[in-house]
Amino acid sequence: MDPELILAVISRWAHIGTAIVLVGGTAFFRLVVVPSLEGDSTDLIGRIRERWKKFVHGGIALFLISGLYNYMLMIPKHKGDKLYHPLVGTKILLALAVFFLASALVGNKPGTQKFRDQSKKWTAIMLLLAAVIVGISGFVKVRPYSAAAQESSEVADTAVVE
Repeated sequence: MDPELILAVISRWAHIGTAIVLVGGTAFFRLVVVPSLEGDSTDLIGRIRERWKKFVHGGIALFLISGLYNYMLMIPKHKGDKLYHPLVGTKILLALAVFFLASALVGNKPGTQKFRDQSKKWTAIMLLLAAVIVGISGFVKVRPYSAAAQESSEVADTAVVE
């Protein structure tokens, strides 16, 4: 089997799997944990955040590595495509905002305390941004390529085969 294909599949699985864990975990935290513990000890929420921090930071690293690799694979296939790059660029900028918010919410620096003080609001915003990112990703994946991008992709595929 082609090693490049195996690496591409592993990278895609890592990217999607990380999204499932982090977005699902954030939704669980926002919709189940925080409401269940309202009025209870903030110590427990702090311990949960501390444990969740390892997943958030590792997930951000996996997102950045797999996302960059996946994007580099797609550049030749979308050469001349006037919609792909702006959509993916928007997705990347939104993802960076989500990474910042996720880091601020699990962090312990005084400068980001205002985010933790309003964690219900900021996790809701993160989930909204994540939904937009998933929507953009889904659209970009299934939409038809432009004629110029299709020709470029065919030329790139032919060059690889030869």
